Amino acid sequence: MRSHTPAATPAVPVFHERLLLFVLAAIQFTTILDFLIIMPLGPQYMRVFNISAGQFGLIVSSYAISAGISGVAAGFFLDRWDRRQAMLVLYGGFVIGTLLCALATTYPLLVGARVVAGAFGGVVGALILAVIGDAIPEHRRGAAMGMVMSSFSLASICGVPIGLFLASHLNWHVPFFVLAGLSLVIQIAAIKAMPSMRGHLLHSQEQHPGRRFLAVMLHREHQMAFVFMAVLTMTGFSIFPYISSYMVANVGLTERQLPLIYLCGGTFTFVTMNWIGRWADRSGKTKVFTIMSFLAAIPILSLTNLPEVPLALALAVTTVFMICMSGRMVPAMAMMTASVEGRYRGGFMSINSSVQQFSSGIASFAGGRVLGQTLEGRMTHFPILGLFSVGCMLLGVYFSRYLKKPNAPGKPGDAVVIETV
Repeated sequence: MRSHTPAATPAVPVFHERLLLFVLAAIQFTTILDFLIIMPLGPQYMRVFNISAGQFGLIVSSYAISAGISGVAAGFFLDRWDRRQAMLVLYGGFVIGTLLCALATTYPLLVGARVVAGAFGGVVGALILAVIGDAIPEHRRGAAMGMVMSSFSLASICGVPIGLFLASHLNWHVPFFVLAGLSLVIQIAAIKAMPSMRGHLLHSQEQHPGRRFLAVMLHREHQMAFVFMAVLTMTGFSIFPYISSYMVANVGLTERQLPLIYLCGGTFTFVTMNWIGRWADRSGKTKVFTIMSFLAAIPILSLTNLPEVPLALALAVTTVFMICMSGRMVPAMAMMTASVEGRYRGGFMSINSSVQQFSSGIASFAGGRVLGQTLEGRMTHFPILGLFSVGCMLLGVYFSRYLKKPNAPGKPGDAVVIETV
């Protein structure tokens, strides 16, 4: 049975809408945790596999590179599938990839497993945004983004510390076995909770996949959105990969104190991301994004110039940094979903995910080239990365002004089609 629902009314009943968002947040939680847990496990991998830091970097980057490539490939066909069907297939592939990580016994097998997990997990993230854009009316989309994106905070609060505990007390395979089991449970819940979503298919058969891909890539408003996403991602990833090393080498934290950064930052952002999402719905997403971006400049410069300080002050700086950086992403992603027509949203978000993955890789690589190290082991030139991050932040504010503005609630063109099952 099909029903045509205008944007002024909920795309699905409120109870089902909340259930859908809960399942999407759970899916997002597992894919984020799968990516996050790798980095603090580095010392174990280097010891167990007898590999260098550069070889460990390949374990991390293989996920992002695979996700970027698969995102481009998915741009050819993602809008030709029912959103529900696409989500179940892609998330199922992610579950298999995570299980392969748990079963890997050698370095090459682990790298291969990360490629599989990234190929599916990266596209899942893009598809989640497409589902929110299709199912949630624009005037509630900021709050929906805040709820789903708060899964990053939960991964930091619960997932990373628990994963590190299991790895240190048992072995590094165990966190991935647990994550694969949890993902399988969520997959079953998604089968029950996700409605069939076919509204974007009304025009999907009118174009060849190649032409459709070019239509997404060559659209001026889409290009502006891709540039916006690139500078948005580079703002964070020019700094994120090196925070832990800097806090140990320059600020004076011990490795055992590092989980406190995730715990404190995740706890506060879990609250603030939902609040910022509702604020963006009330006051305007571009306005809130601009305010949070300028506020982020303060902790960026403070963090990248932080000397040896007490633990409490160090945690305060990193927590404010995470609040401001995540606070930018909530209205930004809501703006992104509104900058594309529903019939192109899946392909657009898939390509956008690739832009995000490639940008994070470029920023991380460039940051590593800029950083230096003294004979005492202290990191140098981190303030330069802080200035670069602020520069990218300013570019993000500039390009946000050129993103396509959404239709007002109730206007034609923002309607969606939901097929109940």
